[in-house]
Amino acid sequence: MGFLMVFRTAWRSLTVNKMRSVLTALGIIIGVASVILMVALSQGATAGITERIAANGTNVLVIRAAGGMGAMRGAGGSSLTQEDINAISQLPYVKEVLPEANTNVTAAVGSSTWSTSVDGTTPAAQTIKGWKLTEGGFFTQDDVDNAALAAVIGSTVAESLFPGGKGIVGSGINLNGLAFTVVGVLPAQGAGGMGGDQDNTIYIPISTAQQRLLGGSHISTITVQASNQDSLSFLQDTITTTLRQQHRLADDAEDDFRIMDMAQLLATIEDTTRILSLLLGGIAAVSLIVGGIGVMNIMLVSVTERTREIGIRMAVGATSRDIQNQFLIESALLCVIGGAVGTALGWGLSLLFGHFAGWAMQIPLWSAALAIIFSTLVGLIFGYYPARKAADADPIEALRYE
Repeated sequence: MGFLMVFRTAWRSLTVNKMRSVLTALGIIIGVASVILMVALSQGATAGITERIAANGTNVLVIRAAGGMGAMRGAGGSSLTQEDINAISQLPYVKEVLPEANTNVTAAVGSSTWSTSVDGTTPAAQTIKGWKLTEGGFFTQDDVDNAALAAVIGSTVAESLFPGGKGIVGSGINLNGLAFTVVGVLPAQGAGGMGGDQDNTIYIPISTAQQRLLGGSHISTITVQASNQDSLSFLQDTITTTLRQQHRLADDAEDDFRIMDMAQLLATIEDTTRILSLLLGGIAAVSLIVGGIGVMNIMLVSVTERTREIGIRMAVGATSRDIQNQFLIESALLCVIGGAVGTALGWGLSLLFGHFAGWAMQIPLWSAALAIIFSTLVGLIFGYYPARKAADADPIEALRYE
């Protein structure tokens, strides 16, 4: 018998018992859909985190005060001071230095109030983070020098306190009772690379934050932008030496600050999410194996039910190879169809989940191709034993079977 004839016979056998075929393929459908959904979730999470960290620049170092007694050098419990910033600014390969002072406040516009965070910073923030405002502009260095009551608000703050979304720039906003003027509005950005919701943040001149909201010369973090990526390692070592000298630390004393390389952080997160993707994909693939076992069980039942049919086909000239190929094709067809339906289902569920959860889901084409190929292999592997059993049937005994 030719391959086309065997294929037609296998297809006809599947369509005779439509409900059984659908239920058999259901395990494969669920398995493939799970694989697609898990891969889309992990890929989307990886892309989102990577994008947010990269938005802060990969050629930057973030310096934070460490815990412990050393953290009490500066006001507000921070070991970082303006003298540290001045010293770092003089180092080679330093392009920009961005000090930040953070606190939580209650913002109010009219009778509406909103809990948010304030980030006292400088105009260098817009340069380093590449911000493009949707309305207005960023405050200037003159605003920093004069401790002006100017504010740039995130999108969540804008939506919460200015629901109409019109005439925001130039409007007043009270922060812990101080009357600020909104000079700019930022677009939606999501969580920052170092944590925190950038959209629910109000940015003001650092001098204003220190003098009007915090008191003293509190500095939470210092972000240093290097002139190029290759100089990061050298710059990190140089900053460490400089800050230890600035803080007069003994040779055997631990650093009272932490320096984080955003490029290394990005690489670490990518490696972690890659491992997570493999783990999630492996867990979802287990359901494919379970589906394959279900296919094998149904095919064994089918072989037993069709024993007399097998005997008749052998009696009229079908070879053992023809019988084996027919059952192998039936098994493979069930898994290929189940794989295709599962891919479409997983794709749809991923898009639906991304829409309602607000995630930027990513569904790589290779995951769909791999899922279908793997489901086909499952059909061939788990269908081989039933097919072999059918092919080894004794024609005489098969004809006698009732």
